[in-house]
Parts: sequence; structure tokens; C-alpha cells
Amino acid sequence: MHNFVNILAQYAAYFLEIVSIVIILIGSLRALVPYIGRCLFSKECLREFSATRLRLGHSLSLGLEFLIGADILKSAVSPSWQNLGLLAAIVTIRSVINFLLIWELKKVDGDKTEL
Repeated sequence: MHNFVNILAQYAAYFLEIVSIVIILIGSLRALVPYIGRCLFSKECLREFSATRLRLGHSLSLGLEFLIGADILKSAVSPSWQNLGLLAAIVTIRSVINFLLIWELKKVDGDKTEL
């Protein structure tokens, strides 16, 4: 039974990593395509730049959350002190990046309403 739980957690972690990759790729394309289209055919690049940052930022933030979940599942499978320390460092770094990203998104969203 213990072996089954380990295998299930490992596959679930891989699944979350794939979900994260898909979210970031789709979000990047959804941000890039309108930006290129509007900047090539109009002169509203500055406004579109802010909108692009918002679209991309939301995708990156969601992708980071899924990666944190995958890291937690991986550490649940092999909870050694070294793995737990590594998990703490990874979660801390990703959480700080996510916090700064969300802070920047709020700042950009506030600037967008002022335009």
C-alpha cells in the first residue's frame, strides 16, 4: 500500500508539472499574439504592453502555484531532512517570486486604470 501511495504521489507531481508548463505556454501565447498584432498595426503599444504584462503575469503566477504543489507532493514521497530543507528553499523562493509578481500585477493594473 505504501508503495502505491508513493507511485501515485510521484505521478500526481509529474501531472502538476505538466499542467504548469501548459498554463505558462498557453498564457505566454495568449499574451504575445495580441501584443504583436496590435503593435504592428496600431500605435497603441504602450497600452498593449501593460495589458500583455497583466495577461502573462497571471499565467506565470498560476503556473508557479502548480509547481509549488508538485514540489510538496515530491517531498511527501521521500521526506528526508535534506529533501524537506530543499522543499523549504524552493517554496520560499517561488513564493517570494509569486508575491512580487502579484504586487507588480496590482501596480500595473492600477496604472492601467489611470491611462
